[in-house]
Amino acid sequence: MRVLVIEDEVRLAATLQDLLELSGYAADVRHDGETGLDDALTGIYDVILLDVMLPKLDGFTVLRRLREAGNAVPVLMLTARSEVADKVEGLDRGADYYLTKPFDPKELLACVRALTRRQPELRNPEALEFGGVRLDKSSFTLSCGQRSVRLSRKEFDICELLMLNRNLVLTKESLLVKIWGYESDAEDNNVEVYISFLRKKLAHIHAKVRIRTIRMVGYCLEEDG
Repeated sequence: MRVLVIEDEVRLAATLQDLLELSGYAADVRHDGETGLDDALTGIYDVILLDVMLPKLDGFTVLRRLREAGNAVPVLMLTARSEVADKVEGLDRGADYYLTKPFDPKELLACVRALTRRQPELRNPEALEFGGVRLDKSSFTLSCGQRSVRLSRKEFDICELLMLNRNLVLTKESLLVKIWGYESDAEDNNVEVYISFLRKKLAHIHAKVRIRTIRMVGYCLEEDG
């Protein structure tokens, strides 16, 4: 899962990124509201951590424009302003939760987990299942019946995306951005290599699902007919 942190305090932003990545999330950081809004509008993020006091565009404006564009990604607002009026404004503009600085890292992670669980496909935080195949989030294992295999981090992230979007086509471009991030040098063949790895592991556990290639477009996880 990918989180966008929009926070102009460089040290705090780096700390949040480290905290999220140590907890198993992929995290990108932007230090101003204008750039943060551009990234948020791509729709590739599962949660956004949004500071209120930002250069170029303040957090309230970022949130308003995000919601006006029809983007319903969960947003956790972060601010040093504790006035009730500020919290009310943020919530009225579409924020899902509000944390006042300084906050406990454990509370922030709990909020992120709660926001991701709001999405129907993410209500089970421990595992995903499809077509008799189970993806265990705590052990990075893929299993079917009595057979199981451990996945690398990239294999796990791709498999998770495919299972969350079962029967839907994911383009190579979306996989590159979601898994490797905007600033990576990864190319299409990186996706192809990891898809090949995943196919071999699905075959190893005798899975009754397959990753179908949609020529010139991307991939789709579906049950064997």
